[in-house]
Amino acid sequence: MTTALYDVPGPRTQRRHLLYGTGATLILLALIGWIIYLLFDTGQFTAQKWTPFTYKGIQELLLTGLGNTLKAFGYAAVLSLALGGVLACARLSEHRVLRWAGTLLVEFFRAMPVLVMIFFVYVALKVEPLPALVTGLTLYNGSVLAEVFRTGVNSVERGQGEAAYALGLGKTQVMTHVLVPQAVRAMLPTIISQLVVALKDTSLGFLITYEEFLHAGKLIASNLDYDLPFIPVVMIISPIYIGMCMLLSWFANWVSRRQRRNPKVETAEIGAAEPGTLLPGAGPGHPKPPHA
Repeated sequence: MTTALYDVPGPRTQRRHLLYGTGATLILLALIGWIIYLLFDTGQFTAQKWTPFTYKGIQELLLTGLGNTLKAFGYAAVLSLALGGVLACARLSEHRVLRWAGTLLVEFFRAMPVLVMIFFVYVALKVEPLPALVTGLTLYNGSVLAEVFRTGVNSVERGQGEAAYALGLGKTQVMTHVLVPQAVRAMLPTIISQLVVALKDTSLGFLITYEEFLHAGKLIASNLDYDLPFIPVVMIISPIYIGMCMLLSWFANWVSRRQRRNPKVETAEIGAAEPGTLLPGAGPGHPKPPHA
Protein backbone atom coordinates (compact mmCIF):
# COMPACT_ATOMS: atom_id res chain seq x y z
CA MET A 1 0.00 0.00 0.00
CA THR A 2 1.33 3.44 -0.95
CA THR A 3 0.33 6.98 -0.09
CA ALA A 4 1.05 10.37 -1.56
CA LEU A 5 3.68 11.03 1.13
CA TYR A 6 5.29 7.65 1.70
CA ASP A 7 6.00 4.50 -0.33
CA VAL A 8 6.42 1.16 1.40
CA PRO A 9 10.10 0.17 0.95
CA GLY A 10 10.85 -2.72 -1.36
CA PRO A 11 13.20 -5.65 -0.68
CA ARG A 12 16.38 -3.74 -1.65
CA THR A 13 15.43 -0.74 0.50
CA GLN A 14 14.57 -2.98 3.44
CA ARG A 15 17.98 -4.67 3.20
CA ARG A 16 19.64 -1.27 3.04
CA HIS A 17 17.72 -0.06 6.11
CA LEU A 18 18.66 -3.25 7.95
CA LEU A 19 22.30 -2.63 7.07
CA TYR A 20 22.12 0.96 8.32
CA GLY A 21 20.43 -0.11 11.57
CA THR A 22 22.95 -2.89 12.20
CA GLY A 23 25.87 -0.55 11.54
CA ALA A 24 24.50 2.13 13.87
CA THR A 25 23.87 -0.46 16.61
CA LEU A 26 27.42 -1.79 16.33
CA ILE A 27 28.84 1.73 16.53
CA LEU A 28 26.79 2.49 19.66
CA LEU A 29 27.82 -0.79 21.30
CA ALA A 30 31.46 -0.09 20.48
CA LEU A 31 31.17 3.41 21.99
CA ILE A 32 29.55 2.05 25.16
CA GLY A 33 32.20 -0.67 25.40
CA TRP A 34 34.98 1.90 25.00
CA ILE A 35 33.51 4.08 27.79
CA ILE A 36 33.18 1.07 30.11
CA TYR A 37 36.78 0.08 29.32
CA LEU A 38 37.99 3.58 30.22
CA LEU A 39 36.07 3.45 33.51
CA PHE A 40 37.69 0.13 34.43
CA ASP A 41 41.10 1.26 33.20
CA THR A 42 41.03 4.39 35.39
CA GLY A 43 39.91 2.39 38.44
CA GLN A 44 36.45 3.90 38.78
CA PHE A 45 34.98 0.58 39.97
CA THR A 46 37.50 -0.11 42.72
CA ALA A 47 36.13 -0.80 46.19
CA GLN A 48 37.95 2.23 47.58
CA LYS A 49 35.82 4.62 45.51
CA TRP A 50 32.51 2.89 46.24
CA THR A 51 32.96 2.06 49.93
CA PRO A 52 31.93 5.58 51.13
CA PHE A 53 28.41 5.03 49.80
CA THR A 54 27.88 2.27 52.36
CA TYR A 55 28.31 4.77 55.21
CA LYS A 56 25.08 5.86 56.88
CA GLY A 57 26.10 9.52 57.03
CA ILE A 58 26.70 9.72 53.28
CA GLN A 59 23.43 7.92 52.54
CA GLU A 60 21.57 10.37 54.76
CA LEU A 61 23.31 13.28 53.02
CA LEU A 62 22.20 12.01 49.60
CA LEU A 63 18.64 11.40 50.80
CA THR A 64 18.48 14.87 52.33
CA GLY A 65 19.73 16.40 49.08
CA LEU A 66 17.18 14.40 47.08
CA GLY A 67 14.41 15.55 49.40
CA ASN A 68 15.47 19.18 49.04
CA THR A 69 15.53 18.79 45.25
CA LEU A 70 11.99 17.40 45.23
CA LYS A 71 10.85 20.15 47.60
CA ALA A 72 12.21 22.90 45.35
CA PHE A 73 10.75 21.22 42.28
CA GLY A 74 7.34 20.82 43.92
CA TYR A 75 7.14 24.50 44.85
CA ALA A 76 8.45 25.61 41.45
CA ALA A 77 6.09 23.32 39.50
CA VAL A 78 2.93 24.46 41.31
CA LEU A 79 3.86 28.15 41.21
CA SER A 80 4.97 27.95 37.56
CA LEU A 81 1.65 26.42 36.51
CA ALA A 82 -0.24 29.08 38.45
CA LEU A 83 1.87 31.94 37.07
CA GLY A 84 1.60 30.51 33.56
CA GLY A 85 -2.18 30.39 33.85
CA VAL A 86 -2.37 34.00 35.06
CA LEU A 87 -0.06 35.30 32.32
CA ALA A 88 -1.90 33.28 29.67
CA CYS A 89 -5.21 34.79 30.78
CA ALA A 90 -3.65 38.24 30.54
CA ARG A 91 -2.40 37.57 27.02
CA LEU A 92 -5.79 36.21 25.95
CA SER A 93 -7.69 39.09 27.55
CA GLU A 94 -9.85 41.41 25.48
CA HIS A 95 -8.42 44.39 27.39
CA ARG A 96 -5.45 45.90 25.62
CA VAL A 97 -3.66 46.97 28.81
CA LEU A 98 -3.74 43.45 30.23
CA ARG A 99 -2.52 41.98 26.94
CA TRP A 100 0.41 44.40 26.76
CA ALA A 101 1.35 43.84 30.38
CA GLY A 102 1.16 40.06 29.99
CA THR A 103 3.23 40.15 26.79
CA LEU A 104 5.88 42.36 28.40
CA LEU A 105 6.25 40.07 31.43
CA VAL A 106 6.32 36.89 29.37
CA GLU A 107 8.93 38.15 26.92
CA PHE A 108 11.11 39.63 29.67
CA PHE A 109 11.22 36.53 31.87
CA ARG A 110 11.62 34.19 28.89
CA ALA A 111 14.64 36.14 27.68
CA MET A 112 16.27 36.42 31.11
CA PRO A 113 18.65 33.52 31.97
CA VAL A 114 17.45 31.44 34.91
CA LEU A 115 20.78 31.68 36.72
CA VAL A 116 20.76 35.49 36.49
CA MET A 117 17.30 35.67 38.07
CA ILE A 118 18.33 33.24 40.83
CA PHE A 119 21.45 35.23 41.65
CA PHE A 120 19.56 38.53 41.52
CA VAL A 121 16.98 37.34 44.03
CA TYR A 122 19.62 35.71 46.24
CA VAL A 123 22.25 38.48 46.20
CA ALA A 124 20.38 41.72 45.50
CA LEU A 125 17.24 40.97 47.48
CA LYS A 126 19.08 38.90 50.15
CA VAL A 127 16.57 36.04 50.07
CA GLU A 128 17.24 32.59 51.48
CA PRO A 129 18.53 29.93 49.02
CA LEU A 130 15.29 27.95 48.69
CA PRO A 131 12.99 30.93 47.98
CA ALA A 132 15.61 32.40 45.63
CA LEU A 133 15.84 29.15 43.66
CA VAL A 134 12.07 28.69 43.53
CA THR A 135 11.53 32.30 42.46
CA GLY A 136 13.97 32.06 39.57
CA LEU A 137 12.52 28.76 38.37
CA THR A 138 8.96 30.04 38.72
CA LEU A 139 9.51 33.23 36.75
CA TYR A 140 11.22 31.49 33.85
CA ASN A 141 9.12 28.34 33.60
CA GLY A 142 5.90 30.23 34.32
CA SER A 143 6.53 32.57 31.38
CA VAL A 144 7.25 29.63 29.07
CA LEU A 145 4.14 27.79 30.25
CA ALA A 146 2.08 30.92 29.63
CA GLU A 147 2.94 30.68 25.94
CA VAL A 148 2.17 26.97 26.00
CA PHE A 149 -1.29 27.64 27.48
CA ARG A 150 -2.03 30.48 25.08
CA THR A 151 -0.96 28.45 22.04
CA GLY A 152 -2.97 25.45 23.22
CA VAL A 153 -6.15 27.47 23.62
CA ASN A 154 -5.68 29.14 20.24
CA SER A 155 -5.13 25.74 18.61
CA VAL A 156 -8.75 24.74 19.30
CA GLU A 157 -10.97 25.20 16.27
CA ARG A 158 -12.47 28.65 16.17
CA GLY A 159 -15.95 27.27 15.62
CA GLN A 160 -15.93 25.64 19.04
CA GLY A 161 -15.79 28.99 20.81
CA GLU A 162 -18.23 30.61 18.40
CA ALA A 163 -20.76 27.85 18.98
CA ALA A 164 -20.42 28.24 22.74
CA TYR A 165 -20.93 32.00 22.50
CA ALA A 166 -23.99 31.39 20.31
CA LEU A 167 -25.48 29.30 23.12
CA GLY A 168 -25.21 32.30 25.45
CA LEU A 169 -22.14 31.28 27.45
CA GLY A 170 -19.83 33.96 28.82
CA LYS A 171 -16.11 34.10 28.07
CA THR A 172 -15.15 32.52 31.39
CA GLN A 173 -17.58 29.65 30.80
CA VAL A 174 -16.32 29.19 27.24
CA MET A 175 -12.73 29.02 28.44
CA THR A 176 -13.29 26.68 31.38
CA HIS A 177 -15.89 24.34 29.83
CA VAL A 178 -15.09 24.35 26.11
CA LEU A 179 -11.64 25.58 25.08
CA VAL A 180 -9.34 24.58 27.96
CA PRO A 181 -10.54 20.95 28.25
CA GLN A 182 -9.92 20.45 24.54
CA ALA A 183 -6.57 22.26 24.64
CA VAL A 184 -5.24 20.16 27.53
CA ARG A 185 -4.64 17.20 25.23
CA ALA A 186 -2.41 19.27 22.96
CA MET A 187 -0.68 21.06 25.84
CA LEU A 188 0.06 18.11 28.12
CA PRO A 189 3.27 16.80 26.44
CA THR A 190 4.77 20.29 26.30
CA ILE A 191 3.79 21.01 29.91
CA ILE A 192 5.52 17.84 31.10
CA SER A 193 8.60 18.66 29.02
CA GLN A 194 8.83 22.07 30.66
CA LEU A 195 8.40 20.54 34.12
CA VAL A 196 11.29 18.20 33.31
CA VAL A 197 13.37 21.29 32.51
CA ALA A 198 12.38 22.77 35.88
CA LEU A 199 13.39 19.55 37.64
CA LYS A 200 16.82 19.57 36.03
CA ASP A 201 17.30 23.29 36.70
CA THR A 202 16.94 22.69 40.44
CA SER A 203 20.61 21.62 40.24
CA LEU A 204 21.48 25.32 39.87
CA GLY A 205 20.72 25.63 43.56
CA PHE A 206 24.20 24.38 44.50
CA LEU A 207 25.61 27.67 43.15
CA ILE A 208 23.80 29.56 45.91
CA THR A 209 24.64 26.92 48.56
CA TYR A 210 21.19 25.33 48.54
CA GLU A 211 21.69 21.79 49.82
CA GLU A 212 20.03 19.94 46.95
CA PHE A 213 21.01 16.60 45.36
CA LEU A 214 23.90 17.87 43.24
CA HIS A 215 25.24 19.90 46.17
CA ALA A 216 25.26 16.73 48.30
CA GLY A 217 27.22 14.89 45.60
CA LYS A 218 29.72 17.73 45.37
CA LEU A 219 30.25 17.60 49.14
CA ILE A 220 30.90 13.85 48.99
CA ALA A 221 33.36 14.18 46.12
CA SER A 222 35.31 17.08 47.66
CA ASN A 223 35.41 16.27 51.38
CA LEU A 224 36.86 12.75 51.36
CA ASP A 225 40.55 12.27 52.18
CA TYR A 226 41.47 9.74 49.50
CA ASP A 227 41.16 9.90 45.71
CA LEU A 228 38.07 11.90 44.75
CA PRO A 229 35.17 9.55 43.84
CA PHE A 230 33.82 12.05 41.32
CA ILE A 231 32.80 9.54 38.63
CA PRO A 232 31.05 7.18 41.10
CA VAL A 233 29.08 10.15 42.45
CA VAL A 234 28.02 11.06 38.92
CA MET A 235 27.09 7.42 38.22
CA ILE A 236 24.78 7.45 41.25
CA ILE A 237 23.24 10.90 40.82
CA SER A 238 22.66 10.78 37.05
CA PRO A 239 20.43 7.66 36.98
CA ILE A 240 18.29 9.13 39.77
CA TYR A 241 17.78 12.37 37.82
CA ILE A 242 16.98 10.34 34.68
CA GLY A 243 14.57 8.15 36.65
CA MET A 244 12.69 11.16 38.02
CA CYS A 245 12.35 12.64 34.52
CA MET A 246 11.10 9.31 33.17
CA LEU A 247 8.63 9.12 36.06
CA LEU A 248 7.24 12.52 35.04
CA SER A 249 6.83 11.30 31.46
CA TRP A 250 5.08 8.15 32.67
CA PHE A 251 2.74 10.27 34.78
CA ALA A 252 1.90 12.40 31.74
CA ASN A 253 1.05 9.30 29.70
CA TRP A 254 -1.10 7.98 32.56
CA VAL A 255 -3.03 11.24 32.78
CA SER A 256 -3.49 11.25 29.02
CA ARG A 257 -4.89 7.70 29.04
CA ARG A 258 -7.29 8.49 31.87
CA GLN A 259 -8.47 11.58 30.04
CA ARG A 260 -9.22 9.56 26.91
CA ARG A 261 -11.29 7.12 29.01
CA ASN A 262 -13.21 9.94 30.70
CA PRO A 263 -16.87 9.74 29.60
CA LYS A 264 -17.01 13.54 29.51
CA VAL A 265 -14.46 13.65 26.68
CA GLU A 266 -15.24 10.40 24.89
CA THR A 267 -16.73 10.61 21.43
CA ALA A 268 -20.40 9.67 21.37
CA GLU A 269 -21.24 6.76 19.10
CA ILE A 270 -23.97 7.44 16.56
CA GLY A 271 -25.94 4.53 15.16
CA ALA A 272 -26.02 3.91 11.42
CA ALA A 273 -28.98 5.21 9.43
CA GLU A 274 -31.69 2.64 8.78
CA PRO A 275 -34.00 2.47 5.74
CA GLY A 276 -37.55 3.59 6.17
CA THR A 277 -36.77 6.86 7.98
CA LEU A 278 -38.31 9.64 5.87
CA LEU A 279 -38.02 13.36 6.20
CA PRO A 280 -41.23 15.41 6.59
CA GLY A 281 -42.81 15.93 3.19
CA ALA A 282 -40.89 13.06 1.58
CA GLY A 283 -43.63 10.40 1.76
CA PRO A 284 -44.89 8.32 -1.17
CA GLY A 285 -47.51 10.89 -2.10
CA HIS A 286 -45.12 13.84 -2.27
CA PRO A 287 -42.76 14.68 -5.11
CA LYS A 288 -39.03 14.37 -4.52
CA PRO A 289 -37.02 17.56 -4.05
CA PRO A 290 -35.23 18.85 -7.15
CA HIS A 291 -31.74 17.89 -5.91
CA ALA A 292 -32.73 14.26 -5.15
